[in-house]
Amino acid sequence: MSGVLFASVVRVADGLPLSASTDYEQDRDLHETRKHMKALSKKLPHFPDRCTFRSGPYNVNYPSVLAFCFLDELQKEFIVTYDSKRVGAAIRPYSFIQFDMVIQKTKHRYNSPRSLSTKINMADMQTEIKLRPPYQLTPDDLHGVNGFSARSSAKYKGIAPTQTLEPLTLSGIVSCVLSVLCGGLNLLRGVHAIESVLQNEDEDFSYVIAFFLGTAACLYQCFLFAYFSVWRNVKSFLALALVCVCNMYLFQLRNLWQILFHVAVAACMTLHTHLRQPLGKAPDYNV
Repeated sequence: MSGVLFASVVRVADGLPLSASTDYEQDRDLHETRKHMKALSKKLPHFPDRCTFRSGPYNVNYPSVLAFCFLDELQKEFIVTYDSKRVGAAIRPYSFIQFDMVIQKTKHRYNSPRSLSTKINMADMQTEIKLRPPYQLTPDDLHGVNGFSARSSAKYKGIAPTQTLEPLTLSGIVSCVLSVLCGGLNLLRGVHAIESVLQNEDEDFSYVIAFFLGTAACLYQCFLFAYFSVWRNVKSFLALALVCVCNMYLFQLRNLWQILFHVAVAACMTLHTHLRQPLGKAPDYNV
């Protein structure tokens, strides 16, 4: 089928429909597609953010650059029009049905390619789709336990986009360099500790473990600062705690200023990891 027939805006967290097209054809196949869309909306948190689904002669999120430009434009307009707190507080289905006016206007534009061609730039979307092609859902995916089927569970891994973080700051870069320095110092002292253990059996090998754990904690904090991951703030705090524990254990081998330096650098890395937030946090709704 060519052109846009139906569009719906739903809240990702619970699948609550927020708005939808009100003038759609009462076609049997389209009715069946809308049933599949309703099932899909209940499982959105378990799917990649860009998917396609074939249902008879129709597609949900038709896999073309034009269709994804349409969806992207609707989402941006919805974000601008409605405050996220209002969206989160909505309890009734179709609380924002008035947004249908925007859907109809946008749908009309996208169903008239001549008038559309001069108003959108598809280059960015083409690049996005090439780098991250939409995932093709199947009926098994929709009816699988918690949104996953045996076929798809493995394929979902790695499909979600890597979240981009805010630009680096000078203080963040300095903290990262100092953290690498602390890791290098711990590694060097750990190697020397191994030599001491080999030369003297009375040496405590646990010091070696403490030095190497300190190295791992420092480098892991740098990784969390540079790249997005789930629970990165919690992980960074745990790495800080590990640095503190290691330095407390190494109290006999380091003076107070050395210990304070290592702990302070780790604390700065935890702070900068917390301050460096992801760019363009996704809203709790989708189209």
